[in-house]
Amino acid sequence: MSLYVLSDTHLSISDNKPMDIFGARWTNYTEKLATRWNRVVTPDDTVVIAGDISWAMSHTGAVEDLRFIENLNGKKIIGRGNHDYWWTSMKKLNTLCEENGFKTIQFLYNNAYAVEDFIVCGSRGWYIDDSNRNMPEEADYEKIVAREAIRLEISLTEAVKLREEKFSEDGITREILVFLHFPADFRGYVCDEIVSVLKKFEIGRCYYGHIHGVYDIPRSEVSDGIRYTLTSADFLDFSPLPILPDNSF
Repeated sequence: MSLYVLSDTHLSISDNKPMDIFGARWTNYTEKLATRWNRVVTPDDTVVIAGDISWAMSHTGAVEDLRFIENLNGKKIIGRGNHDYWWTSMKKLNTLCEENGFKTIQFLYNNAYAVEDFIVCGSRGWYIDDSNRNMPEEADYEKIVAREAIRLEISLTEAVKLREEKFSEDGITREILVFLHFPADFRGYVCDEIVSVLKKFEIGRCYYGHIHGVYDIPRSEVSDGIRYTLTSADFLDFSPLPILPDNSF
């Protein structure tokens, strides 16, 4: 039983939104994703999908995209991305899964999960690029990033509690892993509010998505003691990345 990560599936089963306009790697990407996912992930494994799951505009509109994910091997823990307009309350999302018989999907939102020898937590995060520069002029950027930092701290607080509970059960100290959609530290951009939360909780590894069309960079880079790993589907060529134990932990 292993833990994997892959973000930015950008599914559009019902609406058939083309993705190959973003580059050749996206040609037939749903077929690539299904084949390469099931090639490495077993039914006993877990995959974290860190945002931009579906192009749907409502939670009911995302049903077929979620069904596609449901039918892939393994259990899935799904976080929110900037394009997940279908995302709604946890109650509605869980009800949607119950009504459609989705049994392998859980949602990462102000909470945390124990997966093997890891604790999984995270949030959307925040990042200033072209995708959010076009927001309404009246948008309060400081308020938005402050809210995202609070959500990350809530998730991390739950992660610490869960780690303590699991330790009392089996004596295993689990590493807390953070999964963001937006990068907290990328090519000179640093979201100080998010990074400060990571530092407060002494996080050593953080996984993020959102970045597309950049294939000539290292998969992981270390900044101020934190290893940041890019997990966008096109960057990983649609094959989930295994997360191995950190021997230094």
